[in-house]
Amino acid sequence: MQMRIRRQWNRDPEAGSVLVFWGIAIVVLLGMVALSFDIGRISATQSELQSYADNLAVAAAAELDGETDAINRAAAAAETLISDTQTFGAGSRQLTTADYDLVFFTRGASGPGTVLTLDPATTVYSPADQAAARYVRAVVGPRNVGTPFAAVLSLITGDALVSTDVGAQATAGLDEYACDITPLMFCVPSGWTADGNVGQLIQLRTGGQNAAWGPGNFGFLDPSKNEVNPGGPCKNLNGQKLDACLIAAERSTSGCFSQEGVDLEPGQKTGRNASAFNVVFDIYHSTMNNVKNDADYPAAPNVIKGIKASGGGNSCIGNNYIDSEALPLLRDTCFANGTCEDGGRFGNAEWDRDTYIERNHGIGNDPTTVHQLPGDYSGTRYEMYVAEIKAGAGAAPPRLTQTGINETGLKSCSTKPASTDINRRVFVAAAINCEAHGVQGAAQDVPVQEFVRIFLTEPVGYAAGSFSGSTDFDLFVEVVGTAEKATPVGPALIRKVVRLVE
Repeated sequence: MQMRIRRQWNRDPEAGSVLVFWGIAIVVLLGMVALSFDIGRISATQSELQSYADNLAVAAAAELDGETDAINRAAAAAETLISDTQTFGAGSRQLTTADYDLVFFTRGASGPGTVLTLDPATTVYSPADQAAARYVRAVVGPRNVGTPFAAVLSLITGDALVSTDVGAQATAGLDEYACDITPLMFCVPSGWTADGNVGQLIQLRTGGQNAAWGPGNFGFLDPSKNEVNPGGPCKNLNGQKLDACLIAAERSTSGCFSQEGVDLEPGQKTGRNASAFNVVFDIYHSTMNNVKNDADYPAAPNVIKGIKASGGGNSCIGNNYIDSEALPLLRDTCFANGTCEDGGRFGNAEWDRDTYIERNHGIGNDPTTVHQLPGDYSGTRYEMYVAEIKAGAGAAPPRLTQTGINETGLKSCSTKPASTDINRRVFVAAAINCEAHGVQGAAQDVPVQEFVRIFLTEPVGYAAGSFSGSTDFDLFVEVVGTAEKATPVGPALIRKVVRLVE
C-alpha cells in the first residue's frame, strides 16, 4: 500500500504542492478569523463609547437654558442621569465622570461658537458664561482595547502594532422654537437681554430698507410666508390681507421659528402698516376697517389710549381724533429730556406713574397694590395694564376708577366681544444683534439672540392730532421679559428641542 501511494505521488508531483497551499490557506484563514475578533472588540467599544458620548451631550444640552447656573446643572444632569458600561476596554466596565470631559460653547453664527472656560481664580464658570452656554461637547475616553491576535501577528510580521486606543465625542445644542407668534423682529445692542431690561420702553422704528440695521430698528420674519399656520385665521390669504392678518389676528397665525436662524425683511414692507397693530386698541381704520365685525380680530380687554373719536356720535377713531380725559400709559422720562441710550431709542424704565394714577384712578388709588403680578413686573406699565383689567372684573368692568373720565378702557368700535386674553397687546418678537451679524436689507438665516415679550403701550401713528398711515412708523413697546419664562402665561408656544449637531 505504501509503495503504491509513493509511486502515485511520484507520477503526480503537483498533489503535494496542493497540500502545502491548503495548509497555508488554512493558517491565513484562521488568522483572519482571529483578527476579526480583535476588530469586533474595537468596534464594539467604539459603539459603546459613542453611545455614552451622545447621551451625555444630550442630557447636558437640555439644561443650557440661558440661566446663570446652566453649566452647573448641565454637568449635574450628565453625571446623575446617564449611566453606561463598556465591555472590552481596559479598566473598569462602569463608565464614570473620570471617563469624560464636557466642553461648553456659546451660540455661533451656525452652531457652536466661542469655547467657555473655567475662571482660573475660582475653577468654576462665571454666571455670565453659564448664561451664554448654548452647546456642549462630551469627549469620552480613550480606553485601550486589548487585541491579542493582532499583537501576535505584529510579532510574526514585524509590523508596528496599530493603536488600539478608542474614544468618542458628541456635540449637542438646545434649540428654541417660537410658535404661533407675530412674525416680528427688532435689533438690540450687544449684550442686551430681555430679563435684564424688564420695564424698559423701546422706540422701535421701521428699518432695514437698503441700509444696515441698528439697535431699535424693527422688521418682519418669513418673507416667503412659509410659516403661516395652516389651521389659523390667516390661511388662504395672500398679499396685503395676509400681512395684516399676521399682525392683527388673535393668535394661531404663524408656524414655528427657530432660534438658530430666521429670514428677515425690512420694516417698510408694503401693507404691514400701523393700522394692523392698532386693532388691539379698538382702532379699526384704513386697511383694517373691514375687520371690526370679525371675531378673529378682537380688541384687547383694556384699550386705554388717551384719545377718542372726534366725530360726535362716531365711536370709531379714524384719521382725526381728540384727546380724552384719560392719560395713556406714559413714556419713559428720558424720551422727553433726550437722555435715552442707543440713539435715543432705549429707555430707562422710569416713567411718571404717579401722574398716571392721579389722573386715571385718583390720588392714592393705585390698582397695582391690590392686583399685583408675580415676577419682576413691579412698577411697569404692563403691571398697571393688567391690574386695571383685574380691578374691573364685574359684568360691565370699568378699567379706570376715577370718576368723570370719559374713556373707560372698554372697546366701543368693534362689534365683537373683546378678547379675554390679558396678553392681547403683548407680542413675541425675535431680538437680534443686527450689527454683530451684519444684517442689511433682507437677510437669511440670521441667529436669534432670544425671543422676547413686548407690550404695545400706545397706538401706532397717532401723533400731532392726526393719524399717519405711512409704511415708515414707530412702535413704542415695553419689555415684559423673555418669552421662555412667561409669568403669567403669555402668547406663543416656546418649544425647546435638544439635537446632536456632530
